[in-house]
Amino acid sequence: MNREARLQALQDKIGYQFADRSLLERALTHKSRGDGQKGFAHNERLEWLGDRVLGLMAAERLFERHGRAEEGELTRQFNAIVSGRNCAEAARGIGMAELMVVSRGFSADAVAENDSILGDAFEALMAALWLDGGRPAVQGLFELAWQAGQQDEAGQHRNPKSALQEWAQKRGFPPPVYQVLERDGPDHAPRFVIEVTAGNHVATAEGSSKQNAERAAAQALLKQGGLRV
Repeated sequence: MNREARLQALQDKIGYQFADRSLLERALTHKSRGDGQKGFAHNERLEWLGDRVLGLMAAERLFERHGRAEEGELTRQFNAIVSGRNCAEAARGIGMAELMVVSRGFSADAVAENDSILGDAFEALMAALWLDGGRPAVQGLFELAWQAGQQDEAGQHRNPKSALQEWAQKRGFPPPVYQVLERDGPDHAPRFVIEVTAGNHVATAEGSSKQNAERAAAQALLKQGGLRV
């Protein structure tokens, strides 16, 4: 799938078509790509605004839905929704990792596992939507952050690969090893089958990208090891 098709797929997932596509591109551009160029358009300012937009919408939703909750409980739930980890997980779910414009020093795998880059980009996308279409444009993306935050509250691991690495370290195993067993399907709908090995444990899973398949394999192996995910 080429970049244009991926950008369209992203807009389909968030339920909004940008009028100003430059805002969308800027939200997906990390400052590392500018290599110190003066005036380079990256997503840092958008991230600042998007953080406030997400915070306002999350606070409003919690205030409306939990009329009897004390301030401490509201704050705990608020933090789960607006955390960088939660935003990064929501970003992965809509394919933002594959669209990020970063320094050539970053590999695709490194971007996919970087909560900071993806979390900031998610907030930048919130701002881009706000600027392009106002609050109604942001609603679909906010719902993704809300849903991911509810899963986090339920105790689910947000990053299976990181959780698996910690699990392996605690048992004295070497770092998990991921191997591509199959790669088929057309360019617009690829299919990857990944095998992960940690100690004497092995699991396989498939996904629509190498990164998604690796995360699914890690989650499968964690379940074998009795760790809730």
